[in-house]
Amino acid sequence: MKEVKKLTGFSKLTKAEKLKIVADHVEASDAFMEAFKGCWHADEQQQQVFDEFSENTLTNFFLPYGVAPNFLINDRYYIVPMVIEESSVVAAAAKAAKFWAERGGFKAEVLSTTKVGHVHFTWQGNDEKLYTSWEALKKYLLTSTTQLTAGMQKRGGGIKQIALIDGPEVGYYQLKVTFETCDAMGANFINACLEEMSRSLKAFVEENVAEEGDNPVEVIMSILSNYTPECLVKSSLSCKISQLGCINGLSPEEFARKFEKAVKIAKRDVYRAVTHNKGIFNGIDAVAIATGNDFRAIEAGGHAYSARSGSYQSLTTLSLAHGIFSYELKIPLALGVVGGLTQLHPLVKWSLRLLGNPNVSELMKVVASVGLANNFNAVCSLITTGIQQGHMKMHLSNILNHFGVADHQKQLAFNHFKKKTVSFHAVREFLESKVAYNHADNISE
Repeated sequence: MKEVKKLTGFSKLTKAEKLKIVADHVEASDAFMEAFKGCWHADEQQQQVFDEFSENTLTNFFLPYGVAPNFLINDRYYIVPMVIEESSVVAAAAKAAKFWAERGGFKAEVLSTTKVGHVHFTWQGNDEKLYTSWEALKKYLLTSTTQLTAGMQKRGGGIKQIALIDGPEVGYYQLKVTFETCDAMGANFINACLEEMSRSLKAFVEENVAEEGDNPVEVIMSILSNYTPECLVKSSLSCKISQLGCINGLSPEEFARKFEKAVKIAKRDVYRAVTHNKGIFNGIDAVAIATGNDFRAIEAGGHAYSARSGSYQSLTTLSLAHGIFSYELKIPLALGVVGGLTQLHPLVKWSLRLLGNPNVSELMKVVASVGLANNFNAVCSLITTGIQQGHMKMHLSNILNHFGVADHQKQLAFNHFKKKTVSFHAVREFLESKVAYNHADNISE
């Protein structure tokens, strides 16, 4: 690595100029540039669209785009697009989908679609004046945003409610505003409304509340919240315990009993709960990326929701009452099918078409069901064969590619590890035995 020096005016350079400067900071700069240019889109116009998604763009970073078929959700089959680099996630989703399609599939429903944002401000004046003028202020705020909300209202959305919240510190208040954004994720719409309200709040106070020379209100910030506990969807799986069949050597009753214990551990132990929920987001994130949605916001809101009781715990619940295996995921999902990348990224458009051009409510049901599928398969593996057997089988190709194994030699490795545990060390030993690899000197960590 060469010494990095302070760069000025970098953002104003062309992409080629930026790439040349960055490459000059790396050993083998020509190879660096060649690798990056090799990932540019052949269509210059399309590449320009990709470049403008972000800032200081040098190239495109590829991730695998896969599909999980056989998802039966509310009696309708879906082929679900998934973008993820982690081995076994798509395979796990597809396996769980097929398993549950034979047992009635997923039942999903949207419980609510309300999103929220806040204007955070301090008030140094007379509190009574703020409260007595609240109704007039609320009307003023709604009127001030009419131009911004007109289009959304035509689609059935807009501002639902404005509340004045007395904060935990003296003099700190919030305007809590709830929104319905229909088929849009709505981040830009919500933030535009909130910023307009912050200006209107100051104007109203100056005109109607403040005494001459007094300035009792200071807006701290105006921003949506990615915690959306009222934008909620539920997906569930259910069948008679006897219909589960024997799974990896366990009888239906043994499987259900161990599964219940695993879920209880994820309810009570934060270390297990985080990993348990991560398995849910393996599926959710993959579909979110494929459909152009903000997986970071989804994860933040989901993790906050899992801790709403005061302790972080599993997002899923299990019941075995009356001999019925009933597994459920309830999670907030703020998604969109219009705006953002949905009309700009070519594969996002095709992802939505593959799903039948769903509205937001339908997409929420699909995404939640995929999350539940991945989690079910993960817990199933954990309580039977262990997570490594399936995961590392899928990871074997990556390990062989790491060692630069030729295609005809890979097949020998696949055959060798059919009934053996896959690990980096085990693969290395197999290759060094020269059964499949004749250049052991090339193997390195």
